[in-house]
Amino acid sequence: MKMEVYLDNAATTKPCSEAVAAAVEAMTEKYGNPSSLHRSGLNAQLLVDDTRKALASAIGAESENIYFTSGATESNNLALRGASAAYGRKRKKIVISAVEHASVEETATDLERNGFEIVRVSPREDGRYYAADFVNACGDDTCLVSMMYVNNETGYILPVKETFSALKRKYPDIVTHTDCVQAFMKLPVKVNALCADLISLSGHKIHGGKGVGALYIRKGIRVLPVVTGGKQEKGIRSGTEGVPMIAAFGAAVKKLSPTISERYEKVMALKSYLLAKLGSIDGVVINSPEDGSPYVVNISAEGKRSEIMLHFLESKEIYVSSGSACSKGQQSGVLGQFGIKDKLADSALRISMTAETKEAELDIFCEALSEGMGKLRG
Repeated sequence: MKMEVYLDNAATTKPCSEAVAAAVEAMTEKYGNPSSLHRSGLNAQLLVDDTRKALASAIGAESENIYFTSGATESNNLALRGASAAYGRKRKKIVISAVEHASVEETATDLERNGFEIVRVSPREDGRYYAADFVNACGDDTCLVSMMYVNNETGYILPVKETFSALKRKYPDIVTHTDCVQAFMKLPVKVNALCADLISLSGHKIHGGKGVGALYIRKGIRVLPVVTGGKQEKGIRSGTEGVPMIAAFGAAVKKLSPTISERYEKVMALKSYLLAKLGSIDGVVINSPEDGSPYVVNISAEGKRSEIMLHFLESKEIYVSSGSACSKGQQSGVLGQFGIKDKLADSALRISMTAETKEAELDIFCEALSEGMGKLRG
């Protein structure tokens, strides 16, 4: 019997038992509408409030500054569209990194079509980002800077703290936003340490459920709503809250928060083990930086197209990806920004782990990858 090997955790994670139990309770026992004024509604509202407190505590914020959304894509849209609508009448420049998730890049492109100047900062020739490049791209005409914390395709850790702290010293009125989807519950994410005004979070990347995210909005920062209707989430994000997934989100945060450092060290050891195994396979090139997040490892199987290798591995019930799940297999251009040549980008695979990943699973993956390198034509 084949052993399923799931190594696509940057796309989504398996919900933990605590998250599943919390969602079931919300669906079967506390299923009221949190806006209703009776006891059933109050019970649902208490679940929402409990998760809001858990998220706030995890990032060193006040619970009143946490707003629930349908996911990080909506959180990123709300951050960029909402902040630019609030501050962009006279300040029409927005600065982002050139390696952002599609939900930031495509939103910025849409704002560009509607009169905003978008400056995309690329890594330097050494493949690294520097705070000075973002600061130099800004001016008195800049309303917003958006920079992801951990790149979802390579695991590269961007200098968010250094950049935002430098920006706040020189341009205190610029709003700072960071997409922390691949960092939350893996690296320390604290609002004051990062000097972030807006932070996007996701539930299904941390063993919660799909369909829920959150946006932290620092007190005093104006964000105009994108979704209007009722007055849920203090009018910032209208629509009946998805209580089951919100409850699952909170349960996952409460489970993972105490063990961030412990799990990081475990995944670091798994990454070292994986890299050692990959080093013995001819034609495998490591694209991820040594000091990147250990949760994401990007490689190239030289001469073998990503799609062909991916489906070969799939036939053995081994699941990896060729990049961001949101790109549906299309190249995003992120690898090129990091200096990875087209031929290597065409053969890129992303292996993403959790603390529950086993060395035996990495053994199976490496054995199959080695077999594919020998059998497949490309």
